[in-house]
Amino acid sequence: MSDSTPLSGKSILIIVGDIYEDLELWYPKLRMIEAGAKVVVAGPEAGVNYDGKNGYPCVSDTALHDMKEVDFDGLIVPGGFMPDKLRRDPKILSLVKDFDDAKKLIAAVCHGGWIPISAKVYEGVRVTGSPGIKDDLINAGALWEDAAVVVDGHHVSSRKPDDLPDFCKGILEVMTR
Repeated sequence: MSDSTPLSGKSILIIVGDIYEDLELWYPKLRMIEAGAKVVVAGPEAGVNYDGKNGYPCVSDTALHDMKEVDFDGLIVPGGFMPDKLRRDPKILSLVKDFDDAKKLIAAVCHGGWIPISAKVYEGVRVTGSPGIKDDLINAGALWEDAAVVVDGHHVSSRKPDDLPDFCKGILEVMTR
């Protein structure tokens, strides 16, 4: 039997904000906890209840502005309408750039790719995402693929909630190298 906690001792930051895609936050969060990771959910403010697109609540553990890449082994960016608003925050973009510079996991699903696009970390990176942001990904210099999951170096991306099992496998692949 293989190790059921391959991420023991690792920590992952997940971004939350209003109108996040419920499954794209909760499925990876619970899967990473199951794999032994410490998961921290950070939003624009600490201790605030953010409502998902489908009404499922998520209370942020802390504020994004207080987060530093050095405290984490990876970053997960769920989709929904949340990324469109949060990608306008220079501090969040700087945080994503720090993860990229450190070659640490950056995992984005569906519209979550908007945040790495705005952080300018997708140039020459193979990615997928919601077909709704395909042009944005290509215009950012990413190499688009229509696949359930794309793993390119420390980047993991998926298209939609149905892809979450493959998305989480991709995250585990990168986090256990």
